[in-house]
Amino acid sequence: MGRDIIRTPNAPSPPPTYSQAVRAAGLVFVSGTGPHDPVTGKIVGDTIQEQTRQCLRNVSAILEAAGSSLDRVVSATVILLEESDFAEMNEEWIKWFPANPPARQGAKLPVRIPGMKVSVAAIAEA
Repeated sequence: MGRDIIRTPNAPSPPPTYSQAVRAAGLVFVSGTGPHDPVTGKIVGDTIQEQTRQCLRNVSAILEAAGSSLDRVVSATVILLEESDFAEMNEEWIKWFPANPPARQGAKLPVRIPGMKVSVAAIAEA
């Protein structure tokens, strides 16, 4: 069984050491995606809600390029700079996953990028 590298100009370009996503074994594995504008590369938003919204827009664009969608996400990892932002991030999250939400785990951002508060990775059905 093969694997396909997913790339789209509708989401931020990743560093050269990883892909936006990989489709394999009937799943799409989306790399951690920050709140960057796909065109300018600049971080979108000052609040955790705005940044979460942009992360999910980016994940959605990557999934669409892979032939999938947010409603097919089975697992997600939300990586926060500050644990205290969880409740406000969650307020935005439930707008995107109002019913049958995916399994989810959290982590702390391992690297501080100026202005970046959140990153989202996901696994979806292809």
